[in-house]
Amino acid sequence: MEAFPIINLEKLNGDERGATMEMIKDACENWGFFELVNHGISHDLMDTVERLTKGHYKKSMEHRFKEMVASKGLDAVQAEINDLDWESTFFLKHLPLSNISEVPDLDDEYRETMRQFAKELEKLAEDLLDLLCENLGLEKGYLKNAFYGSKGPTFGTKVSNYPECPKPDLIKGLRAHTDAGGIILLFQDDKVSGLQLLKDDKWVDVPPMRHSIVINIGDQLEIITNGKYKSVMHRVVAQTDGARMSIASFYNPGGDAVIYPAPALLEKEAEEKVLYSGLKFVFEDYMKLYAGLKFQAKEPRFEAMKAIESVVPIPTV
Repeated sequence: MEAFPIINLEKLNGDERGATMEMIKDACENWGFFELVNHGISHDLMDTVERLTKGHYKKSMEHRFKEMVASKGLDAVQAEINDLDWESTFFLKHLPLSNISEVPDLDDEYRETMRQFAKELEKLAEDLLDLLCENLGLEKGYLKNAFYGSKGPTFGTKVSNYPECPKPDLIKGLRAHTDAGGIILLFQDDKVSGLQLLKDDKWVDVPPMRHSIVINIGDQLEIITNGKYKSVMHRVVAQTDGARMSIASFYNPGGDAVIYPAPALLEKEAEEKVLYSGLKFVFEDYMKLYAGLKFQAKEPRFEAMKAIESVVPIPTV
């Protein structure tokens, strides 16, 4: 199997721009994932985020996780568990309104650091969306505008720790799923692996790399690109030796954004390749469906949204 795509964003500024854009295109079409280095986010900032995130887990979350494990008897399970994930998480909202001031147990340094990190990730997400537009032949800003809704995009972060697990063969760190939204930016532990994606019916490791940002495509980008770019199943395998940090930031459509394939892309496709023609829905309706079907295949969700569209009034765009 070919190597996992690792893309040096600095090369966009020189003679290798064309080849780098081609690598991004191939990754979006054939992997649904790629890993960025030299992405412009300060290594010092990333080191501070990692230090504070791991310190916060030790101080505020580890004890609660151990209590949960003990209360459910998970350290002594004998059969596979399919309805639970071996993870300790909390969520931060950035756009359209931040909740960082209200999340309990965060000290002032951590709050300010995560605000700064979110701003850097937001800029990176929007820059990447324009690179995708360029590769797709869409006008600059098309994807950002498609996500906009009445209040702009939604943007938030899931901060996760995957503690050492005594039975990783019986309990997944995070069960297999595709992501519901737009474009996902992940800062993951560079020492403890665990993230895998499904490619050609095989699970492939996403390599841990220091100071990299892993990018993956969500369901909404697959629909907007008429299936040209793929959201793919991925999971986290729990480990027996070492806790894994994962900070996943989701740049998603606004709740009332109307999602449908880009007309300019449909015009280019032969009739038999128009996968998602007629699919048009409000993003928050998709999220309501996704909440109960996250750990199932995406295709039935897409089909269900076609049925919903016929009975739910859709605002004209």
